[in-house]
Amino acid sequence: MGVRRAIGIDIGGTKIAGLLVDEDGTVHERIERDTPAEDVDATLERIHAVGAELAGDAVAIGVGAAGMVDFDAGMMRSAPNLAWREVPIRDLVSERVGLPCLLDNDANAAAWGEFRYGAAREFDQAILVVTVGTGIGGGIIADGHLYRGAHGFGAEIGHIIVEPGGPLCGCGNRGCWEQVASGRALDRLGTAAAEKDRTILISRLAAGNPVSGRYVADAARREDAIAVGIFEEVGRRLGEGIAGLVNVLDPEAVVVGGGVAEEGDLILEPARRAFLEAVEAPEHRPEVPILQAALGNDAGAIGAAALALETLG
Repeated sequence: MGVRRAIGIDIGGTKIAGLLVDEDGTVHERIERDTPAEDVDATLERIHAVGAELAGDAVAIGVGAAGMVDFDAGMMRSAPNLAWREVPIRDLVSERVGLPCLLDNDANAAAWGEFRYGAAREFDQAILVVTVGTGIGGGIIADGHLYRGAHGFGAEIGHIIVEPGGPLCGCGNRGCWEQVASGRALDRLGTAAAEKDRTILISRLAAGNPVSGRYVADAARREDAIAVGIFEEVGRRLGEGIAGLVNVLDPEAVVVGGGVAEEGDLILEPARRAFLEAVEAPEHRPEVPILQAALGNDAGAIGAAALALETLG
């Protein structure tokens, strides 16, 4: 019997990434498309197209989607950064692509990918994975299993309110953690800085385009003080939130992934400093390392494929 393969699809607020993955985590093919986030039918059509193009000899398809996923029902109940409410993604994708399908939260899938093949593979008791991209997601591995909670909604850590009355979140609340410690925070702070002074490097790099975290990151890599300061602020808020979660969960390690985490020490160093200042009794607990994800932006799709193979294959 040959090596089994599955399709892994990671649906984020801005892009859909599809991978064809072996059972050992090797990626053979990849497709990436923009997410038409405000149009449910268009997003589903794009997912179907990506799945069909990768199908080949795959035996299953795993989908990781950003939002509140009812794992048992295969249903997206609510997605804060996508216009999805009560969408039976698992069955719709399976019917169109012609393969058994598994649906899970995208951060759960990323956590599983890092646990199986990435930065968390050497830990087996308790791991917290924090995905920092457009928003913030989380995944918890406990005793070698994903913790999904009573209804499948576990580890929605991005929607802990940390700043009452703060920026409006896609979930409907104000001041959620993801609004102050993710790509959205980089966008907002970068835009505010550019509006205050159109001559700063962030503004010049944007060249008339809407300011986004990408331009903030470009400026920070050039050691621009304003951009570095924005990363310091966002990293601080990230580290403070991680400290609170470590107090609750007591993990062996924290793995930080997602698009923003790809900036490495720009975001992780201020996060680590803030974590040590905020976590309870750091001098009396074993070190809890904050590690950069090893699989990068592929973690969600690789993890979704692995879950599909292990559950359906």
